Amino acid sequence: MTVDVLRRAAPSDRRARVAVAVLFFTNGALFANLLPRYPQIKADLGIGNAAYGLAVAAFPAGAIAAGLAAGILVRRFGSARVAVGGTLLTGVGILAAGLAESVAVFAGALFLAGAMDAFTDVAQNAHGLRVQRRYGRSIINSFHAIWSIGAVIGGSMAAGAIALGVPRGQHLLFSGVVFAVAACVALRFCLPGPETEAAEEPDTGAGAPRPTPAPGTSARIRYVLAALVLIATAGTLVEDAGSSWATLYLSDSLHASVALAASGYVALVGAQFVGRLIGDRLVDRFGQRAVARSGALIAAVGMGLALAVPTVPGTVLGFAAAGFGVATLVPAAMHEADELPGLKPGSGLTIVSWLMRLGFLLSPPVVGLVADATSLRVGLLVVPFAGLLVLLLAGVLQPRRR
Repeated sequence: MTVDVLRRAAPSDRRARVAVAVLFFTNGALFANLLPRYPQIKADLGIGNAAYGLAVAAFPAGAIAAGLAAGILVRRFGSARVAVGGTLLTGVGILAAGLAESVAVFAGALFLAGAMDAFTDVAQNAHGLRVQRRYGRSIINSFHAIWSIGAVIGGSMAAGAIALGVPRGQHLLFSGVVFAVAACVALRFCLPGPETEAAEEPDTGAGAPRPTPAPGTSARIRYVLAALVLIATAGTLVEDAGSSWATLYLSDSLHASVALAASGYVALVGAQFVGRLIGDRLVDRFGQRAVARSGALIAAVGMGLALAVPTVPGTVLGFAAAGFGVATLVPAAMHEADELPGLKPGSGLTIVSWLMRLGFLLSPPVVGLVADATSLRVGLLVVPFAGLLVLLLAGVLQPRRR
């Protein structure tokens, strides 16, 4: 019989964990304050679904354009500073998007916000993995759960501002200042020192390093990395369906009120939070592979039924099922990629984080074109399709460790 002994985290490590959680929270809340405003912006600018889809695709386009530079910035300035700096500039871009009076300005502001968000995303995950190595066990899902809390709070703030008739500029300026201050305070409690500090991990468990690959396994590593990118992309496709289209689908296609229409996105990220909150325990008990397959099935069936029988309550529940089902996909892909043998430290994480944003880039224009040609209901079939894709590829994730 063996007994696993977990090293007790030092006070500085616990403070750093809280600080990283704050960074994830602000990252989720900032953009979520803008999303429920999309129908108003679309109406004010007088654009169709296809033009709207192309405009909101500027956010992931900015992220892809800037994503590979994130690693360079992290190595030069440190992950904590890059995460906070990216947060501040993301807020600026979101405010500019909310105040835009033309499609070009709207898309340009989203491009800036997306580029800065890419820096923040890579940096906060890199710092979170540093803290995880200090703990000697998996805690990455808890950070992503906090991101979901931030998204729920941000979406709720926006819904409240809409219901109260608060102008977009005042609302987004207030949220930007509040979360910028929170990020700056969190910076004081992040881990000091270089990003390449030695890891202190047990020999088994979620944080255990994998052995160096044998010669001739590079093709297998490339396949696994590509599959991890597709799994993470499937998660982002579902997230984008909630962020870009849930409010529009409920308000335009199902004729829900503006305030009620915001509940579709809030339901998705709220259920995603629950899935991530219990994700670490589920993974420890059943393994990444089983959790991903079960979640993919829930997302595909739940959203598929909601689209087959369209009602406002059923659609809200469908988005909730989708959010819960994909809750652990992005954290799982990032963690697995970061531990792939044969890659330089941080390379797997950067590649997955960068390429998964193709889902955010391709999804809005594709769904928009399908919606204009048929209906938005048909365009949202991308959600059950993403679930089926994960069912096919989840074999590359780690099974239950005995």
